[in-house]
This record gives sequence, C-alpha cells and structure tokens, in this order.
Amino acid sequence: MTALGDLLIARIARTGPISLADYMADCLMHPEHGYYATRDPFGAAGDFTTAPEISQMFGELIGLSLAQAWIDQGCPAPFTLAELGPGRGTLMADALRATKAVPGFHDALTVHLVETSPVLRAAQAKLIPDATWHDSVDHLPDAPLFLIANEFFDALPIRQFTRDGDAWREKMVGVTDGKLGFGLSAAAPIALLEDRLADTKDGDLVEHCLALPSIVSTISAKIEMHGGCAVIIDYGDWQSQGDTLQALKSQDHADPLATPGDADLTAHVDFAAIAANTGLAKFSRLTPQGVFLERLGITQRAQALATKLSGDALTSHIAAHRRLTHPAEMGDLFKVISIHPSNANPPPGLEA
Repeated sequence: MTALGDLLIARIARTGPISLADYMADCLMHPEHGYYATRDPFGAAGDFTTAPEISQMFGELIGLSLAQAWIDQGCPAPFTLAELGPGRGTLMADALRATKAVPGFHDALTVHLVETSPVLRAAQAKLIPDATWHDSVDHLPDAPLFLIANEFFDALPIRQFTRDGDAWREKMVGVTDGKLGFGLSAAAPIALLEDRLADTKDGDLVEHCLALPSIVSTISAKIEMHGGCAVIIDYGDWQSQGDTLQALKSQDHADPLATPGDADLTAHVDFAAIAANTGLAKFSRLTPQGVFLERLGITQRAQALATKLSGDALTSHIAAHRRLTHPAEMGDLFKVISIHPSNANPPPGLEA
C-alpha cells in the first residue's frame, strides 16, 4: 500500500467510510501524496497521452476556432484566453502559435490558466511564461472569456449511487481486513437525484460530479455577461448511467483502490449536466471530436504538414491524424460542446 493508502486507511478507521468523491480528491490532489500534485503524468513516459500531446494540429485548430469566434463577436479588447487543467501547456502553446497571424488577437489577449498542481504549473511556465495562474474559475477576470477545457471535467471527483426503490445507496470506500474496499451506504432519498428516478430502475448506477455545476455556471455567467465562448472536449455522453470510474497507470488500466495517489482516476463526463448549468448562456449540439476536427479542416492541415515529412515521421503523423479523428479511436469516444452568449453563435466546428 502507498503512503497515501496508509493515511486513508487510518482516516477511515477513525471516522468511518468515505465517499468516492472524497477518495478521488485525496488520490488526485493531496498536497503531499496526490497524483497530480506530485508528477507530470503526460506522454509516452507517463500514464496517459492526451490529444495535444498526440499532434500539434489539435491545439492549432481549437485556437483558430476561438480566434474566429472572437472576430465574429466584434474583436473585443481586452479579453481573457483561458484553459482549465492545461497539462504541460502544449495545447495553449499550439493555439497561441497558430493565432499569431490573426490581426489584433494577441494584442488584445491575456492568458490565464486554472491549475492547482505545482509540478504542472512549472511545466506550463516553460511554454507560456507570461500566463497568470489561478486555483479556480472564480478568479478569472471579469472580461470577455474565450476558454478551453480539454480532459478537465473527467478528472473531477464523482459520487456514485445505486438505485434502491425510490431511494439510493451511495458507493463508499471502507476498510476490510486492513485493505481498502467498496461498500454501499444505507438506502435514503437523494434530492439531487430526484430527476433520475424517471430514467432508471432498481440496481442502476448513476454518477454525480459535485464540482461541475458551480464551475459551469461561473464560466457561463462570465460568457453571457461579457462575451466569449468555452470549448469543452472530453469523453462521456449526454447522460451518466453505469460505472465509468477508471484508473490508469503506465498506459494501462489498474485497480482504482490498489495504489492510491499513484494512478490517475477519471470518470465519463455527463454533458447533459453541463448543458443544464449554463444559465442564460446557450450551449451547442454535442458533437463527436472527429466531426468537430474535420469541420475545422484537420485533414487539409494534415496534408499540408505531410508534405514536409517522410519515413517514420510521416508514418507517425498519419497515425496521429487517425487517432484524433477515427470513430474507432478518439473520434467518437470524445465529444465536444460549447457555451456561448445567448446573442451569439457557437464557435466554428459546432452547431446550435
């Protein structure tokens, strides 16, 4: 058992079982032993690879989509260009490079990154030294906001509930024979799941992300009041149903309870919950990542880059294009939704 595992076992022995959300929060962001607080997990040498690390085309096209949305909204100045959970900063760096030629865009922007990991902040600072960092979206400036969130919401802690009649049992993390294990709470009505009684039956499991409503409503209120848009890319679907918790370690699936703090923990994003918390702002139609990128011209961009490549570099480039767009790879698994003002259209690549 890891050091964090020993701390969790001792805590549970003192105070009783904890929610899955509390367990995930400690595993991911414990200040001394948390997964994101202590390492850079990205890339081939890490535990997983995200789209910006696969190809520069991903960040370039998202950057250009936001730049066109900025133009469509009358080129507001100054404005905030922000990213939630920016990883190493690769996506933002690619977006900034691709938009350098857009007249006035860079003169008007300031870059703001929402990141709590000291290790990842240091990596981001190497690529984007002029950025301003924040611990939460609450601290983003009151200004037009053009925001990217790629694989951010999937890492937020979730609670899991199993239906029992008109009540629910919450999945908890406890201790059995000195080891962490899952169990269920006593059945009780859960107000936040009252709407799910209509589309579930006994034994069905649903997930609820505690932090999502506040984050989405804060972003949406800024966008509706000041202008801008948010492009959110993640894996998931329109509504949560079933157990989607997964642990990743060394590019492979792992037991989420085996090595607390040493594996990434994620869950599928409930995009219906995002749409439900946009307030007066509007949301776009949920769109597969592959369709979104093709609408933005990824194939033409891939062909242009390919003319300068040969051998292994060309083979890798072709594979990256396929991985990002093909339905059997990331193309259908990952979805895209935008938030935009009620008096504006969605950014390019998305439809109302």
